[in-house]
Amino acid sequence: MSRALSAGGSSQATDDGEPSHIGVKNGAYDDFDGVKREDSTDTIIKEKQKDAQRIEKFEKDRSFLGKIGSGFRGLWATRLTEKDLSGNPDKYAKTTIRELILYVIFLVNIIIMTLGNTSTTHFFFTNVLQKLFVSSGPQTWEDLNQMDKFWDYAEKSLVDGLYWEHWYNGEPIPEEDTGYIFFENKLLGAPRIRQIKVRNDSCTVHNDFKDDILACHSNYGKNAEDKAPFGAFDQDCQGKYKSDCPWAWRSEDELGGRSYKSDQLGFTYPSSGYTKELGRNKTKTTEILHDLKKDLWIDRGTRALFVDFTVYNPNINLFCVVKLVAEFPATGGVITSQKFSTVKLLKLKEGYDYFILATEIIYIAFIIYYCVEEFLEIKLHKGAYFKGFWNIVDLIVIFLSLCAFSFYLYRNTEIDNKLDALMEKEDSYADFQSLAYWEGVYMYVMAIVVFLAWIKLFKYISFNTTMNQLSETLSRSAKDVGGFMIMFLIVFLAYTQLGFLIFGSQVEDFSKFDKCVYTLFRIILGDFNFHQLENAHNILGPIFFITYVFFVFFVLLNMFLAIINDTYSEVKEDLATRKSEFDLGAFLKKGYNGMLTKLKLRKDRLKAYTNNDDVVDWDEWRSDLKLRGVPDAEIEAVFAKYDKDGDMVLNKEERNKLRADLLKQTAEITDEIDDVKDRVLFEPGDFFIQQFFRNDFKMFVSNDEFTILSRRVDRLEHHVSKIASRIDSIVNKIETFDKVI
Repeated sequence: MSRALSAGGSSQATDDGEPSHIGVKNGAYDDFDGVKREDSTDTIIKEKQKDAQRIEKFEKDRSFLGKIGSGFRGLWATRLTEKDLSGNPDKYAKTTIRELILYVIFLVNIIIMTLGNTSTTHFFFTNVLQKLFVSSGPQTWEDLNQMDKFWDYAEKSLVDGLYWEHWYNGEPIPEEDTGYIFFENKLLGAPRIRQIKVRNDSCTVHNDFKDDILACHSNYGKNAEDKAPFGAFDQDCQGKYKSDCPWAWRSEDELGGRSYKSDQLGFTYPSSGYTKELGRNKTKTTEILHDLKKDLWIDRGTRALFVDFTVYNPNINLFCVVKLVAEFPATGGVITSQKFSTVKLLKLKEGYDYFILATEIIYIAFIIYYCVEEFLEIKLHKGAYFKGFWNIVDLIVIFLSLCAFSFYLYRNTEIDNKLDALMEKEDSYADFQSLAYWEGVYMYVMAIVVFLAWIKLFKYISFNTTMNQLSETLSRSAKDVGGFMIMFLIVFLAYTQLGFLIFGSQVEDFSKFDKCVYTLFRIILGDFNFHQLENAHNILGPIFFITYVFFVFFVLLNMFLAIINDTYSEVKEDLATRKSEFDLGAFLKKGYNGMLTKLKLRKDRLKAYTNNDDVVDWDEWRSDLKLRGVPDAEIEAVFAKYDKDGDMVLNKEERNKLRADLLKQTAEITDEIDDVKDRVLFEPGDFFIQQFFRNDFKMFVSNDEFTILSRRVDRLEHHVSKIASRIDSIVNKIETFDKVI
């Protein structure tokens, strides 16, 4: 594969008997095409120049395309996509800092975006409406405890809260200004009441009481739901549409809306049932409520009743979707709850909204960018990619972000449809329940994304050993914590079951099994009501409390803290001898000084070493080279080599020796460069060298072989660095011991 120049003049042949591409004979030149040319110095020089120009043009073209490719790939360069970072500290540092800066921009953007969609105004709006409809009036919603009390609330407190038809001085409000709650909040459409019933035969009476008890209504269940007409259906609903009849059952498809999960009793109620839309004024609504009360619209079969309406405040551009829920359990009585969903459904009302829109667009751009980044990392590492914890977090953030974006598109499309339908039928019920639900889901998803985004900062600052303390402590203590959790759960669940069985029928905090779990966790944190336990049982109550506090708080909790503390001490000791992957402060200082030097704002300190005393001391030498990023070992070795008298000062003679050696090394390097240039400027028509450059050196070693070799070298360097670190630690300890002796 090497060139052949004949010494005696005859052209040499290749292995297959063909003439070689290059040959010189008696002043004649044989080109690779076999054409003879005259031996002329000018001709040879011209041919050399032409070949050199062709190679130079080829290299420039290849360099230009390579720069474009490497610049494009550099947009997604990370510590996982770059292969040669272990042997290139500067490149590793630049890649890490670039990742960190880019991610901080992403984090700041997402924080601004999420905070821009909520504010303390949401709370105040919810609070003022909640006080009006839940805790105000002669009969408050939260104090309902009987069936007849609902009608007292509806005919007085509810009607007065919904319809503000007079000023505080008694004067009537003009008709065009009616329909506002607190004179500021527009009531959208008509309010609606809806109930869900169960059949009379939905449960079975015991044989001993069948003769005396003729009716039995179970708790709510899908199979027990009553769908038949009842009450005044025959009198009031003849000739009416089903939608106008409160005595006829309507399906979920007809009513729309969403099901409701009760926090009190745990039942999930569908959006079907018996409904009645109220009027747009106080007189009409009072009349409707009076008729329903007179004909016993609520009876023994009623299991849940809902009051739904939506309010919009144009001053703050917020909707509040209100749902008042009264459950009538099979035990009798009434259990009330309420849900006020304050959401911002309309966008682009003012300048700040456009700013938030810009952050949302930037957020989408970042998600697309990170999708490409994760795709490249998965393509490069394949199955090994999914073994990394932070990689899984990245995928979760991207997935949740895409889900949130879907909710965002759905909300913007659906709100226009709802408002159009409302404008067509202003007297009908405005169902914003689904919109409020999906807006809530969007905010919950974004809250999780922001949380994970904050936690992901640990991924980008993990180059510093101090920042690894949390992850190292958790990973090392995982096995011990797992064993502890088994012991803890055995004791904790035993006390949970014991508390539920002893106090479940008397103490509200123990009335359900999940409530028992929360209550026992609260006791660990010091939030408890001892007197409730004591009143429930004067012997078992105190015994339960004292033994639980002793075993869980004093024993198990301190065991857990001891595990974490011991592991943290080990991690702290280990990290003290471990070097960071790179020193961020030193790297930034080096870059800063380099920038000042380029801008000529800082003189080269190498020229000002002498401090006018014609010597260079150790402190000057070390501080300057340290700023330039030179390792400590190299700084010490070079200084010791030229400090012949060992006085920690380089005098003029020693500095001249250093300068002479540097000039000698410079000359040697220059000669090597010239030698390489001479070898590149080969004879004209050198086919082999052209192919050598065009094939990108691949004829020497394959890409796979080079990759395998690189990985082996990386592993070897990693193990050697560990051994060197251990040796440095041992040497430091020996030096410390010698000083003590």
